[in-house]
Amino acid sequence: MGRIFKYIGYLAVLGFLALVGYAYLGPYLGADFSPDQVEVTKPVTLDVD
Repeated sequence: MGRIFKYIGYLAVLGFLALVGYAYLGPYLGADFSPDQVEVTKPVTLDVD
């Protein structure tokens, strides 16, 4: 039973390292993580009494 938890721990650490590596190397591999930029305008009514 202990071996299963050890392998799950190794798999979790390996998955975390792969995710961090992809986050750093993704832009060099062609992945674009930047959000779409859209200008948002909203009218504001101020009550000055």
